[in-house]
Amino acid sequence: MFGSTLAQPGNAGHGAGPLALFKTAWQHRRLILRLSKREVDARYRGSMLGVVWAVLTPLLMLAVYTFVFTTIFQARWGKAGDSSGEFALLLFSGLILFTVFSECVNRAPGLLLENVSYIKKVVFPLEILPVVGLVVALFNAGLSFAILLVFYLVVLGLPPVTTLLLPLVLAPLCLMTLGVSWFLAASGIFLRDIRQVVGVAVSVLMFLSPIFYPISAVPDRFRWVIHLNPLTGILEQARELLFWGSVPAPLEWALATLAGWLCAWLGYAWFMKTRRGFADVV
Repeated sequence: MFGSTLAQPGNAGHGAGPLALFKTAWQHRRLILRLSKREVDARYRGSMLGVVWAVLTPLLMLAVYTFVFTTIFQARWGKAGDSSGEFALLLFSGLILFTVFSECVNRAPGLLLENVSYIKKVVFPLEILPVVGLVVALFNAGLSFAILLVFYLVVLGLPPVTTLLLPLVLAPLCLMTLGVSWFLAASGIFLRDIRQVVGVAVSVLMFLSPIFYPISAVPDRFRWVIHLNPLTGILEQARELLFWGSVPAPLEWALATLAGWLCAWLGYAWFMKTRRGFADVV
């Protein structure tokens, strides 16, 4: 079906070594891009506006959240965000990054069940499915980020040059997202109730992330809870780059990237260890 990019029976996996996840993504890069494009096309095929929905949906949610938090709750950011426009930009930047994580993680428990034919009928590198999901989520995030830049230019003018370093902050986010997705995809095929648990957990995590409020707004006795959230540091670093022209401390970024890689490796190792039992339960 996909030509020579499919794994052969003798090399369907790469083991679970520390670098195996990168080797897998590189070897199957063409297949990953092809499946990602097909998924994006399928998601919007048949609708009148097509991919425009990927732009309208975040805009609508941004408008709702901004109205609720700035008009009803009278929320302010503190360091910036004294106007509704500034607050909306700060909120939107956090939502974009969180959505990359939530879109992949919410889908992960049912990912293999959506692709049963790949498990039973085709010699297929199943481990790339979470990578495909991440690529699609990053595509949607790219569209949302383009919207953010347009509004940024209107409200605040040119963004600081540190914005060019944003991919560095995305690296630990992508690694952590992949690790959690691999773990949940493998576990979800054996425990079907995980999907419901994950949906609730992601909703809770959203409100425990500094998306709608700065960390300084959290009472001191509860602030440790926010810092336990692995997304907190990533969201804060992204805003430092986008709005205040500050570069994250190299050691802090290195530790976040190392933690993301460790999460990805463990998730990948779990997926590869359990994949032999997938066909028995579908």
